Amino acid sequence: MNRVLVIGGAGFIGSALIAELQSYNYEIFVIDNLSFGNREFIHIPDSHFFKVDILNQHDLELAITRINPTWIIHLAAIHFIPYCNQNPFASSNINIKGVINVLQAARQLKQLSKMFFASTAAVYPICDYAIPEEQQPEPMDIYGLTKLTGEHLVHQFHLQTSIPTIICRFFNAFGPNETNPHLIPEIQRQINTGLRTIRLGNLEPKRDFIHTSDMVWATRLLLEKFDIGIDTFNLGSGKEYSVLDVVKAFERQLGEPITIEVDPARVRKVERMHLLADISKLTSRINWEPRMSLDEGIKTLIKAQPLIELANLHTGRK
Repeated sequence: MNRVLVIGGAGFIGSALIAELQSYNYEIFVIDNLSFGNREFIHIPDSHFFKVDILNQHDLELAITRINPTWIIHLAAIHFIPYCNQNPFASSNINIKGVINVLQAARQLKQLSKMFFASTAAVYPICDYAIPEEQQPEPMDIYGLTKLTGEHLVHQFHLQTSIPTIICRFFNAFGPNETNPHLIPEIQRQINTGLRTIRLGNLEPKRDFIHTSDMVWATRLLLEKFDIGIDTFNLGSGKEYSVLDVVKAFERQLGEPITIEVDPARVRKVERMHLLADISKLTSRINWEPRMSLDEGIKTLIKAQPLIELANLHTGRK
């Protein structure tokens, strides 16, 4: 049985991925400092959970050596873009130095057979078409820049170790256990308080939203099928929706009208109008297509218990 280490596993995507892998009987270990992850999101024994900060190189190496995983999935990052732009040094520290520390520890492992690095669509430039992996990266914010640096570090790791390595560029994930005030959880948060007039920022930009159930399904298949070399894959739904489209989906699932007020404090001065994944490379590689529509995904959120209060979760750190 593969011993799978998920770094940042108590967060939003990590908790969904762990549940997916557990359903296929993988032995899961988690490293997370719980700064914004939640221990209650994941159901693993305490012996498999290590509360460690990836900036603490000594403790991180001890934990990774003790776990001795066959696969490492690195998800830990600060990724809420407004926070990253306002706090570039803290973001760079986690998203770059943290990766260096993880890879340094991984180099010491004897049985490591696979490395997975979660990158982001934010490495891409502004485009008005579905972006393929071959698109020349050109980040427009600190977050994308730090993640692109992480990709370069992971490439160096593979060249030095020959360990099969996956770089997966996540597009806009949504689903349960979200701990960042991104668009969909922010709409849900306001609706959960009883509001039907909600305050948002930019309304016209379109994004490729993918439900975490589809995302972690694809991630598991990719981990199982990829066994040589290093490669990069987009992970999105292949469909894009505007902010107004998302609000309309909430209206349909609630059966109630929602009014939008533009909050100047939320409006981004620099904004890309489109962010859409070309997922043909991934779908052909793993014989996968997203199953959860935007409406179906929002329906599951409305039926679920209210999200963790987002007001105090002012960063994307996990």
